[in-house]
Amino acid sequence: MRYGKEIKYGLHVIFHPFDGFWDLVHEKRGSLAAAHTFLILFLLTRVLKLMLTSFQFISVPIQYINVFEQMASLALPFLILCLANWTMTTLFDGKGRFRDIYMAMCYALVPYILIQSVMILVSNMITYEEGSFYSVILGISVIWCAFLVFVGLMQVHDYSPGKTLIFMVVTVVGAMVILFLVLVFFSLLSDAAAYFISIYREIIYRLY
Repeated sequence: MRYGKEIKYGLHVIFHPFDGFWDLVHEKRGSLAAAHTFLILFLLTRVLKLMLTSFQFISVPIQYINVFEQMASLALPFLILCLANWTMTTLFDGKGRFRDIYMAMCYALVPYILIQSVMILVSNMITYEEGSFYSVILGISVIWCAFLVFVGLMQVHDYSPGKTLIFMVVTVVGAMVILFLVLVFFSLLSDAAAYFISIYREIIYRLY
């Protein structure tokens, strides 16, 4: 019953974001279980959108879609953004823990899940000429999510609107730096592995 209430609370958050996000973190109205659920639903909605949206509005070769690759391409940047926001705000009096940031950003995905899942069905019921309506609704879902992320981070860290906006930009830059360092690390790791493998093969070749 508690889990159901925490899921249902997502509807309260998207329509009453200021007090919703405050209570989400400070009054313990949300949970990691509900946050995980919203993130998984977000990833599933994205995959279903690629696979089931009418060919009039999206053209993706279904036979080449890798479900796990599509999910990872969204989940990894999402987690990196959470990590970047936590690392940057910790240095500048941010009050939010990584857990709080993650929960707020997951709850902010609810409009995307609700609207985009419905629009998958709608896309198969309307004509190409009505595509402008379809595009506007999709745009609203994304803008709504962005607004909720803004309010959620503001409430989590107890920042002013201006400071929150600045740190959202800083978060994106920080995420790019983290991603760059991760890519460099794996590139060096790959080169090191190739070097030791070549030495091993050379030794085997000379011995046998």
